[in-house]
Amino acid sequence: MRRSVLVTLLLTLCAGAAYAEHVTAPIPVGIAVAQTSNVALFGQEQIIGAKIAEKYFNKSGVNGTPIKLVSQDTGGDEAGAINAFQNLINQEKVVGIVGPTLSQQAFSADPIANRLKVPVVGPSNTAKGIPQIGEYIGRVSAPVAKVAPFALKQALKQNPKIKKVAVLYAQNDAFSASETVTFQETVKSMKLEIVTLQKFMTTDTDFTTQATAVLGANVDLAIVSGLAADGGNLVKQLRQLGYKGIIIGGNGFNTANLFPVCGKNCDGILVAQAYSPEANNPVNKAFVDEYRRTYKKDPSQFSAQAFAAVQVFGEGLRRVEAATKKKITQLELSVVRTELNKALRSGSFVTPLGEISLDNEGEINQKTFYVSQIKMDANGKSGKFVIVK
Repeated sequence: MRRSVLVTLLLTLCAGAAYAEHVTAPIPVGIAVAQTSNVALFGQEQIIGAKIAEKYFNKSGVNGTPIKLVSQDTGGDEAGAINAFQNLINQEKVVGIVGPTLSQQAFSADPIANRLKVPVVGPSNTAKGIPQIGEYIGRVSAPVAKVAPFALKQALKQNPKIKKVAVLYAQNDAFSASETVTFQETVKSMKLEIVTLQKFMTTDTDFTTQATAVLGANVDLAIVSGLAADGGNLVKQLRQLGYKGIIIGGNGFNTANLFPVCGKNCDGILVAQAYSPEANNPVNKAFVDEYRRTYKKDPSQFSAQAFAAVQVFGEGLRRVEAATKKKITQLELSVVRTELNKALRSGSFVTPLGEISLDNEGEINQKTFYVSQIKMDANGKSGKFVIVK
């Protein structure tokens, strides 16, 4: 009886060893971003940036082994992000995940990856608390607390007489709710007065109530934290009802997909940015050249950050091979995920965003930020972000 039990145990252990999961070639890297819903205005740009990064990186690959992006649509809600993460981790066996698009989604989906020890790099999750979700969660998107104040300082350069401020934000979006706190704190620190605070929903299309409140308060500056669709419509209605003052848009305005929404009324909006196509380094030059060649325009911040997220995964995999002295495909999947997470936090990366690194908590270290002003073309349908000094 004892001999039979021992034989059974040995066979079980051997079978477990035989079926231990290894990484396949090409090396699968997940990208879970919004390709449908109103959030797709951002997610589609992230897919573009990620694919350009895949092409760029695979010129040499991970010492000859290519990576392969495995895409899952998160839609615009938490359930979509959770489903996408689960599929990428359990079915596609990815080594790590780039995503999701929204901070709201990250707070729901990231804990799943962290629990299963799968590294995540957020390409556009700027809300407070994202890296603190867990040791396997990081981001290449600078937190809103670092970026947002630059736009306010630029507004005061343009009009030193600004005193009264209107703050408007999407209350059902974690990013916008986090961003507006930073804006409000910065306004108060500059001794300006918030005379009206207006909330809205990302699903709203009629902003008459909010616009009327802004006009009634006779403000010098309006600050809008929302997504491209709702935020663009709010700006449009503000201008149509007669608001003439300066408008600052939050990070959700960092996309040319805003232009068709507010049209000529987009002109003049100030937006703080963590990226500029003018950044002078070879990786950004290659990225911008490819983007312009394919799409006949400059890349957005969302595309650049997605490129950077894929890039750090690729370079991280190279570091894993260097540390283990084994090909990625010779290692068990669980080992690669663990070692890759460590590699992401070791050393710096020269990306389209400039030289960046992730600290031990997964927070991005980034030195250079910009402020752009939207300049619409005469047709009122297209335009560009112009860096202001």
